[in-house]
Amino acid sequence: MAGLYIHIPFCKKRCIYCDFYSSIDMSQKERYIRALSREWQGRCTELGNVNIDTVYLGGGTPSQLCISELDSLFDSLIGIDWGQCKEVTIEVNPDDLTKDYVGGLVSLPVNRISMGIQSFKDSDLLFLNRRHTSLQAVNAVKLCQDAGFENLSVDLIYGLPGQTLESWEQNVKMAIALKVPHISAYNLIYEEGTGLSELLRKGKVRECDEELALQMFGLLIDMLEYEGFEHYEISNFALPGRYSRHNTAYWQNVPYLGIGASAHSYNGYTRSWNVPDLRQYCDKIESGNMAYTLEQLSFDDLYNDFVLTSLRTMWGLDLDKVKFLYGNDRYMYCLQQALIHIQSGNLIMSGKHLRLTRKGLFISDTIMSDLFYVD
Repeated sequence: MAGLYIHIPFCKKRCIYCDFYSSIDMSQKERYIRALSREWQGRCTELGNVNIDTVYLGGGTPSQLCISELDSLFDSLIGIDWGQCKEVTIEVNPDDLTKDYVGGLVSLPVNRISMGIQSFKDSDLLFLNRRHTSLQAVNAVKLCQDAGFENLSVDLIYGLPGQTLESWEQNVKMAIALKVPHISAYNLIYEEGTGLSELLRKGKVRECDEELALQMFGLLIDMLEYEGFEHYEISNFALPGRYSRHNTAYWQNVPYLGIGASAHSYNGYTRSWNVPDLRQYCDKIESGNMAYTLEQLSFDDLYNDFVLTSLRTMWGLDLDKVKFLYGNDRYMYCLQQALIHIQSGNLIMSGKHLRLTRKGLFISDTIMSDLFYVD
């Protein structure tokens, strides 16, 4: 099995926190779809004779494509058996969704919707430069549910400047009340080159206190686990059986192909990424060239990636796999590095798996870094 990621870079405007590649040049949509089709045709055999069983349209804002454009894109992905494809996700913005648009999605292979809500508080949305309001977000979720989309995820952000524990609690309560089966929640990060980092540099905003952000994360875990959600990855919560199959495959080192400007790919031993520029991407594809840069992963890279992706999940790091894939030396190194975190209660040994404890979740980056092998 393998996954396909398709980057749709189009946005009406840029959110101040986002560092993903995007473009406001809507005049290039048809050209871009043709380039996606051509790249797929040129690269679809890269993963070998495996079935694509998950497809993810991310962005940018995929819902900036109209239904006919999406239909054209899906039709061009020759060789994918949509009847056998277990999960086809599209990211959407709430304000793009109308009854007709959602009805159009029903007619496509899409069976999962990921909605970027970020907050149910209008002042937060205004600060983040989001296009929708809280009311639009609620109505958009209900539109999807009424159309029969049961597999629905919403994104939230915590740790905003001026955000209180109480206002964050109200956000989580609202997401729970909407009865969606999947919630992703991310701590606000001041990525270099974003409008948010520029505001911070100029002293116009102050970062949320780290201790308060940790309290928000802890409150999130408590509230969602009480409602029956499984905390299956550091930033992701799902009702039983409603995990994101596509993203779970990433964390389980399943190969995936990424097409489109800035899209990344991984085949088990190399990593590649496409040029993060819409026009350059189209120019390269149209001239018959590949648009990606290729990196050969070293033995240590592969081990470190395996540690990183595994420890992020509730299933943890399979030590038998560490020994099988990377040998006894890395296995013993991993155990030695983990020991101090086991003793301090940050990691727990569950059978042959190392898993983060609740305490360890709060310092997961440090723990993973300690288990990495750096020559």
